[in-house]
Amino acid sequence: MKKLSRLGTSIEKSRCLAHIFPDSEAFGRQFARAAHLHWKPAERHTFPDGETLIRVATPPGRHAVLVRSLHEPNSKVLEILFAADALRRAGARTVTLVAPYLPYMRQDTVFAPGEPISQYVLGECLHHAFDRVFTIEAHLHRTMHLSDVISPRAKSLPAAPAIARWVRQTGENALLVGPDEESEPWIRSIAQAAGCSWVVGQKQRLGDHRVAVRFPSLPVGKRAVIVDDIASSGGTLSAATRALRKASIPTIDAVVVHAIFAPGAQARIARAGVRRLVSCDTIPHPTNAIPVAPLIAKAKAFQV
Repeated sequence: MKKLSRLGTSIEKSRCLAHIFPDSEAFGRQFARAAHLHWKPAERHTFPDGETLIRVATPPGRHAVLVRSLHEPNSKVLEILFAADALRRAGARTVTLVAPYLPYMRQDTVFAPGEPISQYVLGECLHHAFDRVFTIEAHLHRTMHLSDVISPRAKSLPAAPAIARWVRQTGENALLVGPDEESEPWIRSIAQAAGCSWVVGQKQRLGDHRVAVRFPSLPVGKRAVIVDDIASSGGTLSAATRALRKASIPTIDAVVVHAIFAPGAQARIARAGVRRLVSCDTIPHPTNAIPVAPLIAKAKAFQV
């Protein structure tokens, strides 16, 4: 594949066209603006039997960029595969997927007999459909890099710069808090960029909705900002908040990258004592306050 100059240059922007699904339009518009790309909406038609038809026409010879967040993923994954096929049949030179949230990454081994490795299945599909894949903070565990799952040209970009900027802008004297020891490198990098102190807890998962978190001795009087990559049930954030309140931390905010939030999760977090709950805009949600589209658009790795 011929490597060209960076997206957004005067030479390349006439050769690139973004195709944005309606359910990701806010993110897609920010991305296209930051990357200096023209964009078109991807059309989606549902037949009476529930099947869908995708239209994403592009002029032959263009580099196509498909933008869609893949939360609630089952139908969306199939539709982006249809879109990739349509773009290639229309003559796209390359097809890139920008999926700010990428699902099925945590199932990276067979935990019990009879289970699939979902990460491998989705990775194989995306590998064959797209030349490149970009996401924000893929939920990887034993797998170190997204390029090991999909292809050498797949990249999971950190949300740390955007989160650190939000922390700096919203008050001094913050204490960055990670809910478990696995988060230590990530929390440390955000804290260093934000210029504040940090601490991580010890988490014990007691069930799908029950979590216990413990912290070492904590400085009194600081505003704590709990940072986590995904919030679903709200159990981890709630447990961390309760532990911080027991340690006499007066003000507690929380930041999550991917706002999945099952029904009742936000209320649960608020009851635990979180003053302000915000998220990155990888998944459309009322808590979105931290834009991350420019992180992909301006990343050095984002080239066609």
